[in-house]
Amino acid sequence: MCATLPRTQLFLRAGLIAAAFLGLGAAEARPRHVRTAPAGVTVDYGVNLAGLPIGTAQLSGAFEGARYRMDVSAQLTGLVGAITGGMGSARSTGTIAAGPQPSAFSIATRTASSGIAVRMALSRGNVVQSEVTPPLIDMGDRVPVTAANKRGVMDPASALLMPAHARGDLIDPENCNRTLPVFDGATRFNVVLSYGETRTVEKPGYSGPVLVCNARYQAVAGHRPDRPGVRFMEENRDMSVWLAPVDGTRVLLPFRIAVRTTLGTNIIEATRWTRSGATATAAAPAGAVASLDQR
Repeated sequence: MCATLPRTQLFLRAGLIAAAFLGLGAAEARPRHVRTAPAGVTVDYGVNLAGLPIGTAQLSGAFEGARYRMDVSAQLTGLVGAITGGMGSARSTGTIAAGPQPSAFSIATRTASSGIAVRMALSRGNVVQSEVTPPLIDMGDRVPVTAANKRGVMDPASALLMPAHARGDLIDPENCNRTLPVFDGATRFNVVLSYGETRTVEKPGYSGPVLVCNARYQAVAGHRPDRPGVRFMEENRDMSVWLAPVDGTRVLLPFRIAVRTTLGTNIIEATRWTRSGATATAAAPAGAVASLDQR
């Protein structure tokens, strides 16, 4: 898939891959008389390649009880954007249980000359339906994606949501240590995360500690194993993600993603962090809290 997709999706996916480190902790029990109001956060990012600004991206997360919605968009700007016209967007919805359980995922990318769209329906982490438009060309050398490869997975957009392992500190180093099984509609891969260090950062809307997690990519199925790009990613030791907590929730989101590519290091870093929504409302009447599905 890496060799056939438009470069716009590769930039977006580079961030998704490096950030697809999320194991969702069990939802924290609350007293019955407390209703959790919808909480949200929007993170604006700058995208740089080899030190040059090439685009922008935005992540919007909405959380209501155990439900979540993740919207991700990216657009190439400047000379690169003028030449390619590249842009992409993705959305995922689902629930947080012992792990991420997306119910629907879609992604679409477009350049001046081509475009691709993926739609998936999932149940309890298992893919029940998926469609790629236009269909990928069968090159004869792809590792087949089996039914087993589509069970117990998460989509790339859900993978940007990072709930804590348990009820401990959100900046506990253990929140880095996990292996994430990701399926993007065509390829199945793992992202292996491990703790690197804890840093303090400051940007508009967020000032405080972040977890720095090292990332490794493991191709599983749907890829072309002899392609140089696949081998490069599997041997890549220069990938990391910085995770920042979202106030009033048990989740962390990417603050910075760095992925070394054959063209230089691709860095997606927050430029603004905007929190929205209340944390909780006591004895809220039925229907007083807006549903994620209604917004």
